Amino acid sequence: MQRHALPARFDPLPAGTVPIVPTPGYPGTFTHTPSQPPIRRPPGRGEIAGPIALHRKLPCGEANLAEPSPGRPALGQLIHLAGQVLDEDGRPVADAVVELWQANAAGRYAHANDVRDAPLDPNFRGHGRVRTDAEGRYGFFTIRPGAYPVPGAAVWWRPPHIHFSVLGPSSLARLVTQMFFPGDPLNPLDHIFMAVPDTAARDRLLARPLPPAEVGAGWLGYRHDIVLRGRQATPPLA
Repeated sequence: MQRHALPARFDPLPAGTVPIVPTPGYPGTFTHTPSQPPIRRPPGRGEIAGPIALHRKLPCGEANLAEPSPGRPALGQLIHLAGQVLDEDGRPVADAVVELWQANAAGRYAHANDVRDAPLDPNFRGHGRVRTDAEGRYGFFTIRPGAYPVPGAAVWWRPPHIHFSVLGPSSLARLVTQMFFPGDPLNPLDHIFMAVPDTAARDRLLARPLPPAEVGAGWLGYRHDIVLRGRQATPPLA
């Protein structure tokens, strides 16, 4: 297809699948969310010739967050989290860069901005980056994160969740989202999770538990596929 024949936009997403931002009760979304809709312009030479093979520029291989040193596992429930990165037609996205960051089992991030009175775990890395294979598959060994309270006048807690950043064919195709654990009682009380009005779209943010016999001893297993575009896309959550 010639460049001039490409559609100017994708078909609009079904109502309720795009998160409501700014999110009421969460001050951070008011300072990090544009107040005006984006301005559409045709891609220029810099966008068309953007970086490729990003895994060569962003070192990958940090897949084990839960045991950075042999014999010294992190505290908490050990889990193996894996899945595929797919496009809107269900095709695997090879060589995508998948980044993950999360709180530890006490609900604290290993970051200077997190000054909450909760313990840090010296054996927990807290972030990782891997490259998808030819079938779009990725995987991490980590722990189930803890919940934590949100600073502010209103009292509410963030449920256990994991942040993802996915860079697709180029640095211009980036998805930032979050993954939640099914059945957690804090999920329906979370302002971020519930910012996605559509139930089916929220379900795409939930990991799928795997039978223990399929995973093996020592870890619980979860599968979480990420769809980058289209009507079944994974909702973006900063």
